[in-house]
Amino acid sequence: MIEPAQMFTVFFVTLGPLKVLGPFAQRTRGLDDATTRKIAWWAFLIAALSAVMGGLLGSRMLVTWHVSIPAVTLAGGIIFLLVGLRQLLEQYETAPHPPPPTEPLPSSPLIAGSRLVFPIVLTPYGIAAVIALLARSSQFERTGIILGLLLIVMILDLVAMWFARRILIGFVAIVLQVLGAVLAVMQVALSVEFILAGLRALGVLGPGVG
Repeated sequence: MIEPAQMFTVFFVTLGPLKVLGPFAQRTRGLDDATTRKIAWWAFLIAALSAVMGGLLGSRMLVTWHVSIPAVTLAGGIIFLLVGLRQLLEQYETAPHPPPPTEPLPSSPLIAGSRLVFPIVLTPYGIAAVIALLARSSQFERTGIILGLLLIVMILDLVAMWFARRILIGFVAIVLQVLGAVLAVMQVALSVEFILAGLRALGVLGPGVG
């Protein structure tokens, strides 16, 4: 059974503010603070609704397609592991690739916010994590905890987008880089736990293995 603290870690790493800060600040560069906050607010609303609705719909589709919970756990663990390894390996790149040129955001904050939802705020592997956790939930109270933790992380994203320009300066930026590296290691370790749990549930590994 995945504990709430582990759920929060999964959401924080896959959907949390550390991965939102840089891309959001880059895409809103040159805009005034009022416009930036409106864009952040719309991005938050669209992302939160999409994550909840997508997670519930995806978990329901798994039941309809008769996909087993162990298979979902194993698949989610593999996706989580691949993403975590990629983030770790990026730390050792000596010549990082420059970001591709991006088009200016539309003047409407609503449309601009919707443009930033995918994949800046909502990542494919983040949605996969939401679906996997909801699919494993058989109790209404546990589903409420999952959705509550998801909403908390989305709120943290909103705060990060509001203050991105102030956060990404000086010593704070260095601390965030270190924290990101630590969380990437935790992500890899947690993904291995998911894979082992899926293999145990499928009967591939004995209950005492891992």
